[in-house]
Amino acid sequence: MIRVASVVSLVVVALAAIAIASLGPWGWWILAVALTAIAGVGVYDLIQRRHSVLRNYPVVGHLRFLLESLRPELQQYFIERNFDGRPYDRDIRSLIYERAKGTAAELSYGTERDIDADGYEYLVHSVAPIERPSEPFRVRVGGPDCRRPYDMSLLNVSSMSFGALSGNALQALNNGARKGGFAHDTGEGGLTPYHLGGADVIWEIGSGYFGTRTEDGNFDPDQFADKAADDHVKAISLKLSQGAKPGVGGVLPAAKVSTEIARYRGVPAGEKCVSPASHAEFTTPRELIAFVARLRELSDGKPVGVKLCIGSRVDVLAICKAMLAEQITPDFIVVDGAEGGTAAAPLEYEDHVGLPLTDGLMTMHNALVGTGLRDRIRVGASGKVASGNDIVKRLIQGADYTNAARAMMMAVGCIQSQRCHTNHCPVGVATQDPRRARALDVDDKSERAYRYHQATVDEAMRLMASMGVTDPSQLSPHLLRKRVSATCQRSYAEIYEWLRPGQLLHEAPQTWVDDWTRADPDSFAPDGTRVRG
Repeated sequence: MIRVASVVSLVVVALAAIAIASLGPWGWWILAVALTAIAGVGVYDLIQRRHSVLRNYPVVGHLRFLLESLRPELQQYFIERNFDGRPYDRDIRSLIYERAKGTAAELSYGTERDIDADGYEYLVHSVAPIERPSEPFRVRVGGPDCRRPYDMSLLNVSSMSFGALSGNALQALNNGARKGGFAHDTGEGGLTPYHLGGADVIWEIGSGYFGTRTEDGNFDPDQFADKAADDHVKAISLKLSQGAKPGVGGVLPAAKVSTEIARYRGVPAGEKCVSPASHAEFTTPRELIAFVARLRELSDGKPVGVKLCIGSRVDVLAICKAMLAEQITPDFIVVDGAEGGTAAAPLEYEDHVGLPLTDGLMTMHNALVGTGLRDRIRVGASGKVASGNDIVKRLIQGADYTNAARAMMMAVGCIQSQRCHTNHCPVGVATQDPRRARALDVDDKSERAYRYHQATVDEAMRLMASMGVTDPSQLSPHLLRKRVSATCQRSYAEIYEWLRPGQLLHEAPQTWVDDWTRADPDSFAPDGTRVRG
């Protein structure tokens, strides 16, 4: 390829030289300067030691790096099919953009997807569909120990911190959530004015305890109680892990820790901000549950939950055993899938650690059902939720409500450039560069966030009506089917195991006995080190 590029480049240079020379005396001066610059680049390429390509192909070798830099845009806009893109394909991105703009998000001529492929899933409609309710369903979050329950929307803004997102992006999301009556999760970067524009807020507390920490980085109960008393804060979410990078802490480079970010997080400005991989306030399932109860009391009875990406069923059962032993339960649990997004994560973690949302969600749901705790705890689903069918699918798999991050980012302008970690977001969403963030018009994007949420929840309601469902509690695994071979499709009720209420407490099925036995309410030790009892 580079040999061909060399020939093409020589031809182009020759033609350019002829054109410049035709300009007369000035043309010869321009040509001389240009040739001198090219010669300088060529000499540098020959003596530099970093790039072998440039040493062997001086000057023209730069075409390789130019084409490489353009590859993502060429792939996204000219090569990939409507249903091929990752993480979100063109069809879904277009759906989000059109709903955000208030234009018709409809297609013609039929599906482009291969509905005969293994793994294809579809919802089961009714021959007697009903009228959809005039008001969208809401989910009451608040167990027996909660004094101030909250009615959650079926779709909410998932956790995104100030630092990962620009202030303008967060303001737009918050204004949209305020107008649409859905919740806005702060992410673990602290409770900031950008989150307190009037929307209902879920305040997320991570292992760095940002915004509620002492000078040495430990949890500060007084600071927490003071901020949790804000009327906009409707619930507290304790983050254990994140889908895109479970088991690893976060790092905000020193260059991004501005004076403003440092103030809201409670860390020194201009220094690298590290979020530890684990919490300092607890080390066992029993201690975790006790800390949940402490947060609920400090927040004057507001709902408190945990967020995690599931790796081991044993860990989930250990937490359930701790709940049973202490008779304390969180008010909600948000399950984050391994396909979830992040501003930055190692490739190994993004691709190879954690359970996908489907498996994690059903694991959590069945564990709570099997231990008789499901009616006390609401379950949220987070990880690649973008359309109405995503919402309905997750409700069938065991969730009570859903959260979306990247879809909400697209609603306020994200174009999936996947440069969140570089601070060079081209549309001002995932950046702390004031010049880039200025491109995002808060008023316009607020309306887009509101319209996207409204249209997507409305479509989920219409889907449930088409399925003959008058309430989400009527959704069952029989209503979601998957193609398992070229000649067979089966329902989730047939493919997967679903526990009965309290089944683990009386006679655990053989497929759960080993994990149930190894689960220890006093240890988060890895599976292999747990002593079989």
